[in-house]
Amino acid sequence: MVSSASHKRLSIGIVGGGIGGVALAVALSRDPGLKVRLFEAAEQFSEIGAGVSFGPNAVRAITLLGLEASYRHISDSSPAPFEDVWFEWRRGSDDAYLTATLAPGCGQSSVHRADFLEAIVENLPEGIARFGKRCVAVEQDGDGTTAQFADGTAYTADILIGFDGIKSAVRDHVLSPAQHAELGPFWSGTYAYRGMIPTEQLEAAMAARGADKRLARVPQMYLGPDRHILTFPVKQTELINVVAFITDRSTPAPQLPEGEEWVSTVSQEEMLEVFAGWGAGSQAILDCIPEPTRWALHELPELPRYRRGRVLIVGDAAHAMVPHQGAGAGQALEDAYVLAGLLTDQACDRQSAEQALAAFEAVRHARACKVQRTSHEAGDVYEYAAAGIGDDEARLIENLKSRYDWLWQHDPQDDVAEARRRLGWQPHADSRAAKSRQA
Repeated sequence: MVSSASHKRLSIGIVGGGIGGVALAVALSRDPGLKVRLFEAAEQFSEIGAGVSFGPNAVRAITLLGLEASYRHISDSSPAPFEDVWFEWRRGSDDAYLTATLAPGCGQSSVHRADFLEAIVENLPEGIARFGKRCVAVEQDGDGTTAQFADGTAYTADILIGFDGIKSAVRDHVLSPAQHAELGPFWSGTYAYRGMIPTEQLEAAMAARGADKRLARVPQMYLGPDRHILTFPVKQTELINVVAFITDRSTPAPQLPEGEEWVSTVSQEEMLEVFAGWGAGSQAILDCIPEPTRWALHELPELPRYRRGRVLIVGDAAHAMVPHQGAGAGQALEDAYVLAGLLTDQACDRQSAEQALAAFEAVRHARACKVQRTSHEAGDVYEYAAAGIGDDEARLIENLKSRYDWLWQHDPQDDVAEARRRLGWQPHADSRAAKSRQA
């Protein structure tokens, strides 16, 4: 047993060392009144080698978390004069331009996921992270919480935060599978074929097929019935991240074949067959991916709650979603900022921490559920399956122009302020100052 006995104001255990968990640990570590420990199942910090896109709200959260310098050092953006382009939208069958969605001042802000995690980790003080700690069970009583790990060890803290992903063990404590079996991960019906292509190779392939090689560097989304393909640059535009989606809409609740892995390597022929008959741009992209990985995209239903006593789930553990709005990592970062804003307040201690977690849940739950729901709906829009839109390109274009405004314009400082109001805490001076600077 690892003791949490401490003279600190509050002790906090964080389960999960992905982007959200590390960002939270970094933010909490700046408060000398907190004892923070982060537990990661792997033997070192690691992320999958894929690109991740951040909308303006996520970039705002990164800045508020004090991680902007680390992020800007590695992030990519749309090339001039397309700096504000989030995606250009094209008809998959012939590459015809439909419209563009703009994110002024941000554009397509993206990184290689592993690079971003590494950049955040550089801000984490020594002694906070513990590796080889796979959480298998959680217990709590009126005095605190205990995480049990697969290696036989345990850690007790005043509160426990589950940032441990879609297969979360902490969620099993908050919402027992015995009582809430229907609330576990389910297959969305969508497969995603993933690959990375050297930018110069893709430009040459575009040119060889008679497509505009500009399509390689400017973020693109190619749309078609039950399918779509997206591309955007990462690694300082050295590589182009590609994801090609196909969705099974033949039944209301498609089932993944028994025993099939969530991620597998498949043949290029399989992927090419899925997009047979698509335009030159799409064919150039897929021809450059000789060994695609196929991901069976899973998500969570909207959960009734994220908290049980002194235990809270956040990020993908609470609201895992399909990636069609590029919003999953952004929600994890918003969670981290709001939670850090409450837990680092001097009013938050062992006696009030449980109420702080309840206030967090109260201000974050509805937004996270809406992001989940609209992310799924966005996939329907892209694949000509949305109610009231279908394959009507005029309606499709109108929808794409503004459907992200509510998501991107959100300011997590407002969540902190509302949570503080619910708790009866005084407005935070830092928040007032930040608002003043933005005005």
